[in-house]
Amino acid sequence: MRTELTDTTSSKIDRALLAARRAVGSPTMGLVLTLVVVTDEENAYDAVRAASEASREHPCRIIAVIKRTHRRRRRTRLDAELRVGSDAGSGEIVILRLHGELTTQAGSIVLPLLVPDAPVVAWWPADAPADPARDDLGALAQRRITDAQAAADPVGVLADRAAAYAPGDTDLAWTRLTPWRSLLACAFDQRTLPVTAAAVESEADNASAELLARWLEDRLGVQVARVATDGPVITRVRLETSAGEVVVDRPTGSLATLVLPGWPDRKVALKIRSTAELIAEELRRLDADEVYASALRSKGPARVALPA
Repeated sequence: MRTELTDTTSSKIDRALLAARRAVGSPTMGLVLTLVVVTDEENAYDAVRAASEASREHPCRIIAVIKRTHRRRRRTRLDAELRVGSDAGSGEIVILRLHGELTTQAGSIVLPLLVPDAPVVAWWPADAPADPARDDLGALAQRRITDAQAAADPVGVLADRAAAYAPGDTDLAWTRLTPWRSLLACAFDQRTLPVTAAAVESEADNASAELLARWLEDRLGVQVARVATDGPVITRVRLETSAGEVVVDRPTGSLATLVLPGWPDRKVALKIRSTAELIAEELRRLDADEVYASALRSKGPARVALPA
């Protein structure tokens, strides 16, 4: 069921949501959180679609906040689109379009629409604020998700993320690393080898590759070279040990080759995951990610460049 409201208010939206739920027989008791998606018109469709797919694992109320900024001053107005039932996946979707002065008052508009007594997660698919925790919408959330890779300078913006970090902050550039970190950790569970040097190979200006290198430096205490390749994204990780190189090689596709000294090479699944899968992973935990914070702030030892 879809309902459109023009020149409305938060209270009218709340009443319309209640009426829509009654019409389709959809109670709010099954909603486990509120996901606030702060986006622009260009990215709204893809962001709402990804959030809706993630809601199949985490039933939630999705509130998409679209700030309509124009060069010419426009009348202050709030428009809304409500989706309940089969049009909203496993939850509810509220799309808010803020015009005029309301673009600076998003927090007070969204606050009455949050699911009562449930956690709040804020996600900026692009154009995240410099300090998410102090943003008016970020201040409402226990978990704040940004995406460094969507920034104009993906690697450079990590310095801003580190400077403004607050417990609850995370980034999809870090979430993309979960399979890589798990695979590397499992490799050393099978055979403990001291690492003396390392290299991360990826396409240029990849925030995930930079975070992976920082994580390795933080955990292993060795220098990690950044090597630019044609991609896509991260293509290889090499760890030097006294017994030989430990390598995870994924030049293309969804399969990687794991090379361990003294063991036969093996193929492992290491696909590039969709945004919906990344958001679903982040919604599984709402506590502070201390490992991310440590990697984000890591400067590591002196960095060198190794040949690919």
